[in-house]
Amino acid sequence: MNNRFMNNRSTSERSLASAVITAISAVIALTFSASTLAWLEAGGEREEALHLTPDLEHGMEVFEVCAGCHLTEGWGKEDGTFPQLAGQHVEVLIKQLADIRDRNRDNPTMYPFALPESIGGPQSLADVVAYIAKLPMDPDNGKGEWAKGTAEFDQGKKLFADNCVKCHGDDGEGKAEKYYPRIQGQHYKYMLRQFEWIRDGKRRNANPDMVKQIKAFSDKDMQMVINYVSRIPVPKEDLAPSKDWLNPDYD
Repeated sequence: MNNRFMNNRSTSERSLASAVITAISAVIALTFSASTLAWLEAGGEREEALHLTPDLEHGMEVFEVCAGCHLTEGWGKEDGTFPQLAGQHVEVLIKQLADIRDRNRDNPTMYPFALPESIGGPQSLADVVAYIAKLPMDPDNGKGEWAKGTAEFDQGKKLFADNCVKCHGDDGEGKAEKYYPRIQGQHYKYMLRQFEWIRDGKRRNANPDMVKQIKAFSDKDMQMVINYVSRIPVPKEDLAPSKDWLNPDYD
C-alpha cells in the first residue's frame, strides 16, 4: 500500500487498521501457543480415567479386543506394525488411547477398536491400561542392526545422551507423570517409524519439545539413536521368563 494513500486516511481509520492487525497477531500467537500444547489435549476423558480405580478383571476382558493386534502377551510385533504395550506406563497408555479416540493422533487401524462402543468409556480405559501395564515384557524385542562395539552403536549412544535422556531417562524408562513413554524394550522398527513421523511433523500429538529437539536429525542419526535405544537392557524383573511365555490369563 503506497504512503500517499495511507496519509489520506483518517486518524480513526488508521487506528482501526492498527487494532485489527494487533488482534490478528494475538490470534496467531494464541493459535501457535495452543498447537504447542496439542499433545496434551485429550479432553476430560484422560483426566477422568487417570483418577478411577481400575478393575483388572474387567481390564483383562477389554484387552481381548486389543490382543488381536498386540497379542495376548501385549508384545506387539518385531516388524514394527504394532508396538509392545506390556510394561508401558499407565499414564502414557491412557493418553494415547484418549488421543486416538479424540482424533488427536491419527491411527485409522486402531481407531474403530479404541472407540467407546468397542471397549467402553473412561472406566474401561482405566481398567485395560492397568492390566496392560502389569504384563511382563518381551525378553527379546526387535533390535536395530548395529551391535555394541560398532561405531554406529557408539554414535547412537551419544545422540541419546545429548538429546533424549532429559525426558526419557538414562535407561529409556520414561517419566509417567509427564507422559514420557518408556522406550526401553520397544521394537526398533516401530520406534523408527514414530521417530520419523514426529521429526517430519506427521504425528499431531507429539510433544513439541521433542519435535524441536530432533528436527535436525538425519535419517542415519535417527537410525543410530533408535538402534541404541532398542538395545538398552530391560530390568530382568520386568521381563517374561522366556520368549515362549504365554499369557496364562487366556489359556
